[in-house]
Amino acid sequence: MRRGWSLLIKKLKAILIESIRAALSALNFPEMDFTLAPPKAEKFGDISTNIALLLSKDLSQPPLDIAEIIAETLKKEKLNHIDDITVSPPGFINFLIDASFYQNSIITILEKNDQYGRGGTGKDKTANVEFVSANPTGPLTVGHGRNAVLGDTVANILEWHGFHVTREYYYNDAGQQMQILGESVSARYFELIGKENEFPENGYQGKYIVEIARNIYEALGNDISKNDPRFRTEAEKIIFEKIKTSLDKLGIYFDQFTKEKTFYETGAIKQLLEDLKSKDLIYEKEGATWLKATALGRKQDRVFIKSSGEPTYRLPDTAYHREKISRGFNLIVDIFGADHTDSYPDILAALAALDLKTDHIRVLLYQFVTLLRKGEKVKMSTRKGEFVTLDNLLTETGSDVVRYFFIMRSMNSHLDFDLDLAKDQSENNPVYYLQYAHARICNIIKHGLTAKYEFTKDFDSNLLTHNDELKLMRQLVYFPQVMETVLETLEPQGIANYLQELAAQFHKFYGKCRVITDNISLSRARLGLVSSVRIVLSSGLSILGISAPERM
Repeated sequence: MRRGWSLLIKKLKAILIESIRAALSALNFPEMDFTLAPPKAEKFGDISTNIALLLSKDLSQPPLDIAEIIAETLKKEKLNHIDDITVSPPGFINFLIDASFYQNSIITILEKNDQYGRGGTGKDKTANVEFVSANPTGPLTVGHGRNAVLGDTVANILEWHGFHVTREYYYNDAGQQMQILGESVSARYFELIGKENEFPENGYQGKYIVEIARNIYEALGNDISKNDPRFRTEAEKIIFEKIKTSLDKLGIYFDQFTKEKTFYETGAIKQLLEDLKSKDLIYEKEGATWLKATALGRKQDRVFIKSSGEPTYRLPDTAYHREKISRGFNLIVDIFGADHTDSYPDILAALAALDLKTDHIRVLLYQFVTLLRKGEKVKMSTRKGEFVTLDNLLTETGSDVVRYFFIMRSMNSHLDFDLDLAKDQSENNPVYYLQYAHARICNIIKHGLTAKYEFTKDFDSNLLTHNDELKLMRQLVYFPQVMETVLETLEPQGIANYLQELAAQFHKFYGKCRVITDNISLSRARLGLVSSVRIVLSSGLSILGISAPERM
């Protein structure tokens, strides 16, 4: 993994930039900005600069010749932590960082332990992460599962960097979907007591509807009318408790649940319409109420209230975000499915039109999930009740696997969830591959104690000179930068990728370098190295919400 180079740059950038500029001055070369980046191939070192390529035109010389001249000048300086300086076509100057830089990093990791890689960006700041937010019309499905895991992991990333995070679940308890839910339960209830009742068009047809109807019958008997509101309220309560139970199995908990109906009851919806109308952004047409989104730079106006009197979700969602902004969070994150691509910009535009700050709102869109069994797509239809619930998935594969599989691909990519791979309990399964690495290290440390090589921090890291030891140490050094990057992108996949590469590097090291040997000093140094790997693996897995077993 080469993108971790920028952490090294942070430590060496000042020295390198100052030294390169001093060399340019000594050579009477023009001063100009240049970049420092990882070279294209690992064999060229750790850091590379393009300064010679930039100077070629002004000096009317081949960049390779210019690079050689600058490199020779820099070599005379004997730069700190730089072991070698080389030149590669078409004119890059490459810097190889010396082993001591990496060897010393092991001491740092052991001293900081689970604080290694933590950032302070969010210190004294608050963040709100809204995710899942599924309406209580049925059990959580695999699609909801991806939203849930992404949201919880993003919240973990923010907490890792010091933010005080509020996890929030917002749901519709006032719209047509809930009305159809009540009508669906009512129809099944009257079927149970032997009375005909027409099933609503587009009603919810899953077995869970029959179970809810049976629960209502057992609680209330048959003395209940067709349009009794308890069909809806009881169904909402039962379903929502099941949703919470499913999330609990994933280790996901919320600090706040917010209902859409609240914004009607408090008058927030009415006030929003009045405020937008005062800015000439609301108008009536064909019996519907419209947001003049084109006046806000959007391609088309949007219906806020249908001619039937039913609000579209843009209206309460705008009121909800207005209220959320008023709570004063430093950062607001929304996790939405890709079907929100066209709608959330309308909401942000309406909020900005009301002179509200919106640049601290991050909207993360994720693509949907396809379940594969034996290479074939599992067909699903939520409305028809033909779907694999999140509970089903958890029962088949377990929480750790579900969490990892939902974040191991970029949220911008469609996810094929391979059930056969997910159920494989060998190292072919990427989750077990990571957990095996952690468990193996724990076993090595235990074996060291048995051999009376008790691990202490008093060891000589300079003994770690094997090529695979150095590669493993380089990988460990990348971790803080990985965590900085995922804070910027809020893309958990970066952690998963990093951990896979760390585990792979550890397994290569383990295959080449015996940890417990007759050489006591070397054994203790290698115990220090693998203990550092264990710390980073444990931290990374914890951020992903995945267990780090000590034995498997």
